[in-house]
Amino acid sequence: MAQQLQSITITAPGFAGINTQDAPLSQEPTFAAVADNCVIDKEGRIAARKGYSVLTTDDTILGSSDGIESMGEFVAEDGDITFFSAGNNLIMSGTTTLTDVTPASYTITANDWKFVSFNNHMYMFQRGYEPLVYSDSTGTVVAMSSHASSTGTPPQGNECIAAFGRLWVADFTADKSTIYWSDLLNGSGWAGGSSGSIDITKVWPTGYDTITALAAHNGFLIIFGKNSILVYAGADNPSTMSLSDTISNIGCVQRDAVVSTGKDIIFLDDSGVRSISRTIQEKSAPIGDISKNVNNDIKTLYAAETGHIKMHYSPREAFVLLNFENLGVVYAFDTRFPLQDGSYRATTWSHMNPKCFASTSTELLYIGTADGIAQYTGYTDNDTSYQLSYFSHPLSFGSTSSLKFLKKINLTTFDGAEATVVLNWAYDYSGNYRKQAYILPQSNVAQYNISEFNTDAEYSSSIALIKRKKINASGQGTVVAVGVETTVDGNSIALQEINIQALMGRIV
Repeated sequence: MAQQLQSITITAPGFAGINTQDAPLSQEPTFAAVADNCVIDKEGRIAARKGYSVLTTDDTILGSSDGIESMGEFVAEDGDITFFSAGNNLIMSGTTTLTDVTPASYTITANDWKFVSFNNHMYMFQRGYEPLVYSDSTGTVVAMSSHASSTGTPPQGNECIAAFGRLWVADFTADKSTIYWSDLLNGSGWAGGSSGSIDITKVWPTGYDTITALAAHNGFLIIFGKNSILVYAGADNPSTMSLSDTISNIGCVQRDAVVSTGKDIIFLDDSGVRSISRTIQEKSAPIGDISKNVNNDIKTLYAAETGHIKMHYSPREAFVLLNFENLGVVYAFDTRFPLQDGSYRATTWSHMNPKCFASTSTELLYIGTADGIAQYTGYTDNDTSYQLSYFSHPLSFGSTSSLKFLKKINLTTFDGAEATVVLNWAYDYSGNYRKQAYILPQSNVAQYNISEFNTDAEYSSSIALIKRKKINASGQGTVVAVGVETTVDGNSIALQEINIQALMGRIV
């Protein structure tokens, strides 16, 4: 007797992002085993990430160095914009043309600068170096001790933030527990006025720790150690600020592994990506596990990374990026659609190999690369294609003991004109995927949503971009995993739906 086809429909495949933490068969089909070179788009679909286009037209100044390793934008009170970057042991300005603005007789041997814009100046800090200052009024970068408003000895710290009307500096070569703050509204004032310092050696909840990063959130000064967090209230008047909260066994691994989204502070602990969430009424600091579904992977990458780990939040793209510089792996955490447990949907990026990120005042995302400064845009990596990969976890169709005979796989995509799509399917955890490729048709969208008959294009251009393909599948097994691979080469593509049809066989 003929058996009825059974089907699994995965609407918005990978909608919940990657989950490599839980047992594969216990997961919802909305989780992905692999989602590489993807983002979660605003419709909640797995979609191709954008690529990048190098803005720098002449990278001669970079020589044979690693490229752009840190950068930041300065917007003056009069609206003048200057973009700074560091590479090849130089401080540079500009994007298309990089100009050396390193002060004369100032020697640099590392490029891990922290750029901080404050009170119409750009400040630059790196451990063991006298801070640098750019003034819009003079248009030059100078050592801080040479600045007109400089007082005292400038602190040579690695971490600096602008908050509560002053600069805060920490993480020195021989001192990991003292924080210095500048005079009010004077980032070069380190003696007299309301400048000062605090030694938190005796405040660490576990007895000893080292400062790795600073942040300000909801009126609190947050001090990150490697293994603990201190929260100070009343930092608008540092001389009387007080310890409000301490958190043990959670910290921040590096200076640039922390970022503010405006609503929250996201940071990388050695146990995964976490958030500090707080309201004005709450004086405790609950910790959210942002990377819950990929924690083991991130911990493995953290243990293996020998270079810098940097996080960045893009308000326009609505994601937090976590970059493992030397390993060439980026995690993108979508901030639009947190899951019910508060974790963020995660995808990965490969091929791009960024060094650093910066957002401009117009919310453009800039990327530091080996070839110069690039912009996150388009769908090639500087005119080179890249591969999008999505793979599901094993699917059991409700029974792990019955044989399944796959008959058809129906894939619905959005856009992806003329792209070659490869459908994959494999049985019983083998990893030996059977493949079938096809080419998407060219999109036939009426120009400006007007058809050739001068009437509104039927249903709108979005409908014209939806493409459906049915393929015949083969083979048998108790569980089946499916995947989609496509080369992104100038056109966006998103996965709309996968429908898998199978006959149920005997119990094995």
